[in-house]
Amino acid sequence: MIQRLRRDRVFGRKLVIAMVGLPARGKSYIAQKLARYLGWLGHPTRVFNVGGYRRAQVGARQPASFFDPANEEGSAARDRAAREALDDTCAFLAGAGAVGIYDATNTTRARRANIAARTAALGYDLVFVESICDDPALIDRNVRATKLGSPDYVGVDEDEAIGDFRSRIELYARAYEPVGEGETEDALSFIKLIDLGRDVRLHRITGHLPGRIVYYLLNSHASHDDRRPIYLTRHGQSVYNLRERIGGDAPLTVRGEAYARALAEHFGRAPPNGAPVVWTSSLTRSIETARPLPWSSVVWRALDEIDAGICDGMTYDEIRRSMPDEYSARAADKFGYRYPRGESYVDVIERLEPVILELERQRSPVVVVAHNAVIRVLYGYFMDRAPEVCPSLDVPLHTLIELQPSVAGATERRHPLGPMLEQDRYG
Repeated sequence: MIQRLRRDRVFGRKLVIAMVGLPARGKSYIAQKLARYLGWLGHPTRVFNVGGYRRAQVGARQPASFFDPANEEGSAARDRAAREALDDTCAFLAGAGAVGIYDATNTTRARRANIAARTAALGYDLVFVESICDDPALIDRNVRATKLGSPDYVGVDEDEAIGDFRSRIELYARAYEPVGEGETEDALSFIKLIDLGRDVRLHRITGHLPGRIVYYLLNSHASHDDRRPIYLTRHGQSVYNLRERIGGDAPLTVRGEAYARALAEHFGRAPPNGAPVVWTSSLTRSIETARPLPWSSVVWRALDEIDAGICDGMTYDEIRRSMPDEYSARAADKFGYRYPRGESYVDVIERLEPVILELERQRSPVVVVAHNAVIRVLYGYFMDRAPEVCPSLDVPLHTLIELQPSVAGATERRHPLGPMLEQDRYG
């Protein structure tokens, strides 16, 4: 019985998420995180940043006065960039796209009314996501974390860049009209994030996908100051790895135990961000790998290896000989293939969503000790890989992957530890 799953989440009405807020309120960071999350869930998503269109049209370096609402030439140029970005957002949704994120300030009722009219005419749903922040420390941190490295201020003295950007913010503030203040916007759907998620307020939010977005924003801290590392590792070599059998609940081999000790020795040099939280699967090989670590661990069944169903405990050669159709189906579509009475990678992504949300909430470093398919999927999320490529990601045994989330996306370092092995064929 061959089971394949289509990974096509473009269903029903398509969605535009329009960001709202003054500069340095984390809008682009929130937009990027939403795009990564929705894309990982299988909804083709793209961010259209109006600032990028403006820089392409008139150049990166523009003085603060360019953003003065009274500057007719500057206003015309910014309107042109906004129109082109919205055109491309709608064109993306007219094709294979499911969610277009329109990343701009959109600080006036007139601008938002234009977006609402355009999307309604095309039959797209629309949700505004407004980021409101009045905390001077958060604003200053956002300015330094993002704007100083932006193309607008390349080669500009730091103090001069900060002063210029603060002047830009003041000019935007003169025309700023918060979403929903006034009868004309009562019919809009919007989410308000106060101080990057300290408080979340909703208005006319309905439907499956907007609901998922709200759930993500409630559980994901949107601060740029996200410096805690995330460590991903497979368990040490197990008896089943040695025998090239899939699934099961086998213990570690002698080499696997050596890796567990090497992992503990590596973390004997305490991370500068504080003691990590340690998560393992419920399977013996994962628990045994984490046991030498100097911190207690939390067991998550959601981190268990992909369920091989009736193929559990078999080798791939045995599957090829006894179930050739299943073997061929898996080889043809490793992402969508579901083991009989078992799981596919699509299923693994679904059950790992609560793990992702908890990882996003954590402020401390996290060490995840799990399995090949699971680590591939988690790695794919943080490194912004398309879900369909997860089954081919390289996650060798006896290697600790250190991820550092950042505004520009996660960076990685790989630490081979303990006895090195030839790449196993499992997974």
